[in-house]
Amino acid sequence: MSTANFYSELPTLTDFLDITNSSNFIPVPEDWYIVITDIVESTKAIESGHYKDVNLLGACSIVAVLNTLGNGANSHKDTTDIPFVFGGDGATILIPPSLFAKTKQALSVVQQLAVQEFGMDLRVGIVPVSVAIAANYDVKVAKLKVSENYSQSVFIGGGLTYATELLKDPNATEVYRITPEKSFADVDLSGLECRWQDIPSQHGEFVSLIVMATAYGSENLASLYAEIINKIQQIYGDEVDYRPVHSKTLNLTFSSKKLSKETKLRAKSGSRLHKQLYLWKIQLENLLGLFLMHFKTQAGEMDWGTYKDIVVGATDYKKFDDMLRMVISGTAAQREALNSYLETKYKQGKLVYGTYTSDRALMTCMVFERNGPQVHFVDGADGGYTLAAKALKERMKQKALNWSTFVRMMRRRDARGYSPRPDLFPQSGLFSQPDLLQTSPLWSNALNSCTLDPHEGKANSCISC
Repeated sequence: MSTANFYSELPTLTDFLDITNSSNFIPVPEDWYIVITDIVESTKAIESGHYKDVNLLGACSIVAVLNTLGNGANSHKDTTDIPFVFGGDGATILIPPSLFAKTKQALSVVQQLAVQEFGMDLRVGIVPVSVAIAANYDVKVAKLKVSENYSQSVFIGGGLTYATELLKDPNATEVYRITPEKSFADVDLSGLECRWQDIPSQHGEFVSLIVMATAYGSENLASLYAEIINKIQQIYGDEVDYRPVHSKTLNLTFSSKKLSKETKLRAKSGSRLHKQLYLWKIQLENLLGLFLMHFKTQAGEMDWGTYKDIVVGATDYKKFDDMLRMVISGTAAQREALNSYLETKYKQGKLVYGTYTSDRALMTCMVFERNGPQVHFVDGADGGYTLAAKALKERMKQKALNWSTFVRMMRRRDARGYSPRPDLFPQSGLFSQPDLLQTSPLWSNALNSCTLDPHEGKANSCISC
């Protein structure tokens, strides 16, 4: 298997539950790179009502790299295949070493666009896979077939999480961070679209969910994730019932305000004239599309009567990148049942989780061919994944605080010469970490955010994540 074509040559999984089998994953070559992008202070931007801008810029970084590398709207025959995952307020992309320079240049231009058009800081970093491996994290990937037009990248091993936290470490920024450079270079964002209205839930609400299992050992982790996925299906029913997007809930928008998001990024230039011309162009395309879909027109190989079904099939609403992420459509009663199950597992120390509830979902699209390669990223409106991640970090912080207090209590106990019950503390004085979460940089950051009283083992302060 060649390094450059490593991902394109991977076998394809067909069942989402296959991601719980670690033998289905292959190590990413050590000479590859992990590209991380995210919006700095995305929570504040979302709370200010800019959640659509945050989502669009997250997808923008993916399409910029794919187009630059020959996988986008202008070239579909390139044999290089690039794994990526959308995270709501950013993205993760893996690239071979031969594409490092082009990726850096493309994302530098996207950083400039983020500031100029949206007033946002897009943080970009490139971390060698070898760095994550040297820190005892794996970077393993599998390819999951979602539809005929989209195969999703799935990641395990903790390496992506490590790279993300490393990028946010002030001491490492100069090494791995990409800073925007003043340049007149252009970036190809063709394929990036934001043309659908917000999507209502068929059942009343959407839940944006993030779950990180913390059981010790890969077999236990796999078993727990399989249990979680099966529990979701038990609560919400078949996938057709809880998936957030259905053809009858898809409606194109003609709102100049909503279409201006795409216009800002894809107009020929930043001039008012070019933006207005592009806006009219996509409004006209939407009008034509509405006509073709309504009358189920057949044009060449494209059957417009089935286009919404094509879109639904390529929606990216459940994924795995060191943690499970889903956007689920359901009722309040179903959400309460899910939260009850997750809270029980959280209190048992088996996982941490975060959820966010909204009455709508939004979709940001990458469409390279109407009847071909495309993916439609789904997130809960008003902040979805980003605010679910905030809730997860709060639980992680509390878990870290409780563990730190417990460790200090046990150390004081050992200092007094107390002999614990062997069944409760089989290794007196040796405080082995109870789960894999505590080896992760997320755990370390949560632990460091809490200041403990050295005498009482109590928290004096806890800095918000």
